[in-house]
Amino acid sequence: MLLIGAAILLGMVLSSFFLAQATRSYFDEVTRLRAVRSASADLLLLLQAAETGQRGYLLVQSSSFLEPYSKALNALPAQLDKLDRAAGNQKAVPVPMDEVRRLISQKIAEMQSTLELAGNGNVPGALAIVRNQSGLELMMRVQSILTGTMAQLDTRLVTGIEDLRDSAGSLQWFTIGGGVLIILVVGGAILVVGQHVRELSRARHEVEELNASLEERVNERTEDLIQANREIQRYAYIVSHDLRAPLVNIMGFTSELDTTLKAVSKFVLADGAAVNENEVREARLAVEEDLPEAIGFIRSSTKKMDGLINAILKISRDGRRELKPERVDLGDLLETTAATIYHQVNEAGGEVKVSVESPKTIVTDRFCMEQIFGNLFDNAVKYKHPDRPLTLTARVVPAGRGMVRIEVADNGRGIAPEDHERVFELFRRAGVQDQQGEGIGLAHVRSLVRNLGGEITITSTLGGGATFIVRLPTDLSQYVRSNGS
Repeated sequence: MLLIGAAILLGMVLSSFFLAQATRSYFDEVTRLRAVRSASADLLLLLQAAETGQRGYLLVQSSSFLEPYSKALNALPAQLDKLDRAAGNQKAVPVPMDEVRRLISQKIAEMQSTLELAGNGNVPGALAIVRNQSGLELMMRVQSILTGTMAQLDTRLVTGIEDLRDSAGSLQWFTIGGGVLIILVVGGAILVVGQHVRELSRARHEVEELNASLEERVNERTEDLIQANREIQRYAYIVSHDLRAPLVNIMGFTSELDTTLKAVSKFVLADGAAVNENEVREARLAVEEDLPEAIGFIRSSTKKMDGLINAILKISRDGRRELKPERVDLGDLLETTAATIYHQVNEAGGEVKVSVESPKTIVTDRFCMEQIFGNLFDNAVKYKHPDRPLTLTARVVPAGRGMVRIEVADNGRGIAPEDHERVFELFRRAGVQDQQGEGIGLAHVRSLVRNLGGEITITSTLGGGATFIVRLPTDLSQYVRSNGS
């Protein structure tokens, strides 16, 4: 682009030089022609002024007419020289200076002779010279030569002015066109350079930010590791405690089965021998009550243990799942999720509101987002307040640079402040336990949110509804790259 611009600029300079030279040549020619015309007109005016003074004096014999005559007559030689020089400076229109000088000399002689006669008192003799029209003929011939010359000069002046205008117009349009091309080339170069500078600046800014935030990120990662270690220890305790409970039940009722088996064995293995009534009653009680009760408790404990193990496996699988960042429309996602509970809420007279301020879309994992808000919306329905219709609101607002804040608020039962952290723990639930569940929903939600590089918190009071606040990065792909996952 710089080479093209240089070539255009060189062409403009050369063309402007030649056009300027042509314009100057036309201008100089016009100036010279105007000088000749002006000198011719002034010469004719001086001659006419002298003749007017002569005729006036002859008619009235007043010396006042001699003043303009003398003044014009004295100026005529200088004016003739001026016309001669102007005519010599140009070759476009020939001026017969010798003829003009000769005729003017004769005219001056004619006028002087009449004035001398009149001054000597011979006015009739002077008037006779005037009446023979010799002076008139001289004047008409001089006037014819000068007016003819001026007519030629006028024609040539018109042509010269048109040439000058055309040359100036060509120079103007060529300059404008070249200027536009230069502006386009320079603009293109500026855009390219600007883009390059912006990329360099952005890269430098990113490096500076990375350097500046390196220590902070190390501290954050260290804190995350400490927190993760604490959660692992807490989960290990919770899992071992909750898994141990059904095991203890199974072990206890296994012992009960042993005791029951002994009572039954005495009756079954009697092999026709007489058994007392007490042994018969114990065997019947073992078969009708103890065995079914022990088997039922063992079955329920096994089922509970299976549910706990499946919950742990589910969270583990979600943690190992590869994230797939894609552009997600938050309005559509929340509206679609709200539609799954619409009938449950609407039939009870409630309502669901979705409000998206900005950003409208983010780059994240759609499956995780559906799981997160599906759980939050289901919990709002599950734990709605029994005395009022459910009002559920989902609102999206910006949360600083590169982050978005999504609030899910309801007017349900609410959660006591001391249970705000407990509800996110695995197998832990808060409040009245009148709903089915293993206590893994919010723990699963927190795990998903953290996988997406965000965090979830809650603000709530018992009986006053709850607001879950989810903060997420607007571009998961950048978070994944920066965290090496």
